[in-house]
Amino acid sequence: MTSTRPFHMNDLFRFNNVNLDILTETFNMPFYLQYMSRWPELFTVAEAPDNSIMGYMLGKSEGSGNLWHGHVSAVTVAPLYRRLGLAKTLMEDLESTSSNVYNAYFVDLFVRSSNSLAISMYEKFGYVRYRRVLGYYSGDDAEDALDMRKALPRDKHKESMIPLDKPVLPEDLEW
Repeated sequence: MTSTRPFHMNDLFRFNNVNLDILTETFNMPFYLQYMSRWPELFTVAEAPDNSIMGYMLGKSEGSGNLWHGHVSAVTVAPLYRRLGLAKTLMEDLESTSSNVYNAYFVDLFVRSSNSLAISMYEKFGYVRYRRVLGYYSGDDAEDALDMRKALPRDKHKESMIPLDKPVLPEDLEW
């Protein structure tokens, strides 16, 4: 049986089966440590009965006013454990915490515009394509990102999900 729990410092030495995958964005050690110290309830791991890491969610809360929201920095599942509903479980956990602990208006995430599999998955989870961010991902594989959003109960009229007509640049992002 799969269990979810808070991400522990030692997990940083145990999650290569998840991170060493072309579909997963990886970060430097201080990035993970910052999330563990500032938003520990939004950094969770899915663990198999043998204690191996199946996937994890890395999130935070940010914004102000009606832009106060939960943000998915990374959700990833090891290839061996994909298609079992773990991403949905991890996303629902972040959405619940964003709503019940942080009283956020919405949850957002950025996804490579070419990642049609992930975009389709997020749409099945109730996320909409809010806007395109031109040149968000830099480097050898530079490309645009889609900013996807899902309204939470605090946003009664779902105003946070009304798509923008024009793309924005990374420097135009609020947070």
